[in-house]
Amino acid sequence: MPLPDRVLDHARIPELSNPYFGKVRDCYDLPGNRRILIASDRISAFDRILASIPFKGQVLTQMARFWFERTADLCRNHVLEYPDPNVVVARKLQILPVEIVVRGYLAGTTGTSILTRYKKGERILYGQRFPDGLRDHAKLAAPIITPTTKAFDGGHDAPLTPEEILSQGLLTEAQWESVSSIALALFARGQEMAADRGLILADTKYEFGTDEDGTIVLADEIHTPDSSRFWLSEGYEDAFRDGTRPPSFDKDVIRAWVDARCDPYHDEIPDIPKDLIDRTAAVYVDAFQAITGRTFEPDVSGETPLARIRANLSRYSTTP
Repeated sequence: MPLPDRVLDHARIPELSNPYFGKVRDCYDLPGNRRILIASDRISAFDRILASIPFKGQVLTQMARFWFERTADLCRNHVLEYPDPNVVVARKLQILPVEIVVRGYLAGTTGTSILTRYKKGERILYGQRFPDGLRDHAKLAAPIITPTTKAFDGGHDAPLTPEEILSQGLLTEAQWESVSSIALALFARGQEMAADRGLILADTKYEFGTDEDGTIVLADEIHTPDSSRFWLSEGYEDAFRDGTRPPSFDKDVIRAWVDARCDPYHDEIPDIPKDLIDRTAAVYVDAFQAITGRTFEPDVSGETPLARIRANLSRYSTTP
């Protein structure tokens, strides 16, 4: 059954104060070191907004909730409550200026991915040496961390080495050791649980911050199709043998389409066909159901998604 055409392309709510609008989330600060994070249906790649996908924000919020609840023993996270299917009220953190990307396979299409750089002839990536002769989507000997700068206000992420992180004072040595060990533990948990569901967690990114006590806290989202690359285990070996992209549950569906038609970092993004939007929406729903083992139940209450969210957040209003 097709999904109703209900899209949350923004969450600009004038009765909430101190807004910050990101690529995907629209955020508002609250008293008491709290923040409202609203997951829109926008989809981003190549550091740009590409389109809006029906129910994507709800899928991401609920999938992140699934993973936050199943990794709380490994790392404290920022969640305080879920007042709406698209919304998290979270601890306000001092976000660390390094994005922690963990990779278990030679994959990716962006400028910071190890596959893109490897195919350009680079063999020392993120301070680690790669051998010649690796094929696209090859499994690495062990998961590695490929950190990047954390771009703010539409900037571009840039690769970093551990030495650069420390020499530039982006993190202290203790912080780097902590986020590295936590990230690898989270990735191992994610790979193990994905494997139980017939999936491969190929790579993912984590965002960390510190609370008022300086404690490392997991922020943003975890193991969603926006932050992670999930492949179907059943199709991986055939795709690897044939040199094709493994069947996936990630936003490569649209990202690959755009990348094949323009230079996505510099050219105007072509209009994305409705059938591709609809197929991408189905991919997100399929991902939710495959990863969590639960049926996705879209919330279609309210005249519009934005009207529903505004009603559910009315108690946080700062205007009469």
